[in-house]
Amino acid sequence: MPALVNKVLEGSIAEELEIEAGDEILSIDGSEMSDMIDYNFLCKSDLITIEIKKKATGDIEEIEIEKDYDEDLGIVFESAVFDRVKPCLNKCIFCFVDQQPKGLRETLYVKDDDYRLSYLQGTYITLTNLTEKDKERIKSMHLGPFYVSVHTTNPELRVKMLRNPNAGKALENLKWFRKNKIPFHAQIVLCPGYNDGKELERTLSDLSELKNTVLSVAIVPVGVTQFRTEKLVRVDKKCAIETLDIASKYKRVCCSDEFFLLAEREIPPASYYGNFSQLEDGVGSIRLLLEDFKSLKLPKSISQSKKIIFATSFAAKYALEKICAKLNNIKNLTTEVVPVKSNYWGQDITVAGLITTEDLINSLKDKKGDFVVIPSVMLRPYSEDFLDGKTLSYVKEKTGKEFFVINNIYSMKELVDYLSAL
Repeated sequence: MPALVNKVLEGSIAEELEIEAGDEILSIDGSEMSDMIDYNFLCKSDLITIEIKKKATGDIEEIEIEKDYDEDLGIVFESAVFDRVKPCLNKCIFCFVDQQPKGLRETLYVKDDDYRLSYLQGTYITLTNLTEKDKERIKSMHLGPFYVSVHTTNPELRVKMLRNPNAGKALENLKWFRKNKIPFHAQIVLCPGYNDGKELERTLSDLSELKNTVLSVAIVPVGVTQFRTEKLVRVDKKCAIETLDIASKYKRVCCSDEFFLLAEREIPPASYYGNFSQLEDGVGSIRLLLEDFKSLKLPKSISQSKKIIFATSFAAKYALEKICAKLNNIKNLTTEVVPVKSNYWGQDITVAGLITTEDLINSLKDKKGDFVVIPSVMLRPYSEDFLDGKTLSYVKEKTGKEFFVINNIYSMKELVDYLSAL
């Protein structure tokens, strides 16, 4: 994919130069770019010359730009990678992409394993396709941190779990990171019978020897859906308790919220999560939401009588019930938490991002309220599309209800501001 402009930020240099969506940035100071890493590096100057192919005319223009050294041009590209994204070459026994049925959004079937996206966007990589050329670039440009799906440091077990002969080199690559001062965050998808128990102890011990090169370690339970063909065991209460106890022996190791819910233990305080480095893995999202809510000033009353329904995943039920207990103290306001039952994926899938329209509709059909609150993670970014391709408008039509979409899924400020204005 070429370096196509998706949009231009208001008030930016790019807007002043009349760069538009659809224009293509061909080069900067005569150098072509393969990704946003090149782009950011080449823009670090107070005088640059960019070569642009205009969408409207097809003309190629050269523009000389004088700016502050670190000043951004204000261009948002369609992709962070301008050449071919490095694909995932693994066939992991726990891969969620491989177990999805047909008919969902096309983007859900994309499997990338690109160190550049890990650096730029925080996606997880396995390092199984990392070349010596890649390493040289990482080293010379001092890139990092990266997000690495480690899973296990046992070479034979990792080859078995990822079904890739290159998978056994993980610890070797991580030691190279340590030697070259390349920091990384580690992820472990826990699969009972494979990398739990003594194998987890081994992995965490090996990672601890890499010292502060390892910024954080996140342990998350394997997702087992009704579409999975691999015979995998879900994490149960006993496994969750064992995993929490093992993880507690090591620094910078955090288990996802689901382990605490399965173990029937309280969600830890904010100090447990450090910098909340792996929120996208569900590590600390409940605590962050609760801490944010405590900081908000709630109105004592609202002028209109309202009932709000919170449609949520089972994983978020813990936090929302505590939040709603406080919201119900507001005069004229009542709330109800409605966990959405996942008939589509199976009951072991408990996250909001995988909720389908039909499951949402079925959960709301007998509920009465003025509007339904849902997190934006249920929808494709910047759209009203659910993962099954149907839209929020479709859900509104089928339920006859209005919806309030919270954009920041770690805060209730948008909703509280709305209530305060009533």
